[in-house]
Amino acid sequence: MNSLILLALLPCVLGLGILAAAPPLARISNGIVSAELFLPDPSDGFYRGTRFDWSGTISSLEYKGHRFFAQWFARFDPGVRDIQFDPASNGYRAGAASANIGPVEEFSTPIGYSEAPVGGPFLKVGVGMLRRPQEERYGSFNPYEIVNEGTWNVRQESRWLGFTQELVDQSGYGYVYRRTVSLTKDKPELVLEHSLRHTGRRVIETPVYNHNFIVLDDRPSGPDFVIRFPFEVEAARDTQGLVETRVKEVVYLRELQQDERAMIPILGCGATAADYDITVENRRSKAGLRIRGDRPLTRLMFWTIRATRSPEAFIQLRVEPGSEFRWRIACEFYTLP
Repeated sequence: MNSLILLALLPCVLGLGILAAAPPLARISNGIVSAELFLPDPSDGFYRGTRFDWSGTISSLEYKGHRFFAQWFARFDPGVRDIQFDPASNGYRAGAASANIGPVEEFSTPIGYSEAPVGGPFLKVGVGMLRRPQEERYGSFNPYEIVNEGTWNVRQESRWLGFTQELVDQSGYGYVYRRTVSLTKDKPELVLEHSLRHTGRRVIETPVYNHNFIVLDDRPSGPDFVIRFPFEVEAARDTQGLVETRVKEVVYLRELQQDERAMIPILGCGATAADYDITVENRRSKAGLRIRGDRPLTRLMFWTIRATRSPEAFIQLRVEPGSEFRWRIACEFYTLP
């Protein structure tokens, strides 16, 4: 069965992510892996912040009884800038920018921000045109007014969902962005396929990365987890006794407490797509996932709190007017003996 959902998004939406009703949801399965995804919606969408791409938050993904992606924070709180541990609820509160789930992506450069006058528009791909405030510098965790979201449509089959955002703006920016989330036939694999076709007059150039909020059976971040790379890794800053690099691995030195976090740049990747190959395993759950991309890494970060861990793989995107850029990420799920 094929279905088409057209979302004509309203202008002047403030990206605060406050939920007024149940977020629209869709389910896909290949008989091996099952997943649920929240759909983009300006009024009732699960994620309506201005940091991450809106095209399909994977709210849950399961394989052989293991849950790899799920909500890692206890509640949404618009008063929180990023995330904050709440002792009263023994969980995390997440603000509008960060209250997202699973392998979500951010086009991290605010295109045209420095050139825009106060009150003028700048671009976040996957979100739309935002209004520049008085602040000289852009902040990923700040809420911005959305002045042009373009038009979203969603297509669905049993194993996949396709998201398309079309944006035309008088500022000279315009594009057709497509992201397809699919489960490979007869394989325990999730594939994210992307294309960005430039229909405007001004160059679009930005890094894009996948945050990979991995929960893996809600296990706490600690020595049961190991993150592997195909190259020898080195931490570019002090890890504060929480994690360390060992040859081709990042390992935890102890179980993280609720108010602890680590964020470290990872050095050592080469100039080919062969190094975009990241494995995350949990020895206690006896399960893992392998993440591979088809573009060279330009930067690699590792961020973790107790509830989730995120190898953040960056690639560089540059799209000239009239051209198109494509990239692909595959996540293979497996169990250990």
